[in-house]
Amino acid sequence: MTSQMEMLEKSRRSTVDDCRTMDIRQYTDVRGDLSVIEGSSDIPFDIKRVYYLYNVPDAARGAHAHKALHQLLVAVHGSVEVTVDDGSRQRTFLLDNKNQGLYVVPGLWRTLNHFTPDNVTLVLASEHYAPDDYIRDYAEFRQFKQE
Repeated sequence: MTSQMEMLEKSRRSTVDDCRTMDIRQYTDVRGDLSVIEGSSDIPFDIKRVYYLYNVPDAARGAHAHKALHQLLVAVHGSVEVTVDDGSRQRTFLLDNKNQGLYVVPGLWRTLNHFTPDNVTLVLASEHYAPDDYIRDYAEFRQFKQE
């Protein structure tokens, strides 16, 4: 089992290259389509929380980092851009395929922008909501990455 100190150190060293898109299993037959995501099997973490974003006005969401939380973001309808930032570099992903998700590791600043009006973004999270896990100030995030 990884100690909290080891987990924080790994989070401090994470980069935008640690994020990746992942294909979601899809089954299709005459009855329609079915997509499946199983924690610790299809994605590299157990799922402890699920939430989704929708009816987002012309605004950004996110604008924070997590110290320990892993996430998989899926645009199940419409599209959204997700920018991840490791304090040195940024990388932007367009999520517009309901059978592909973006795996976001801890220790990265994330911002979601350019939601289409019909967008629904599903988020699978490795932990329950914990306010202490959030870094909501970018200067504090930069300091965290340099410690």
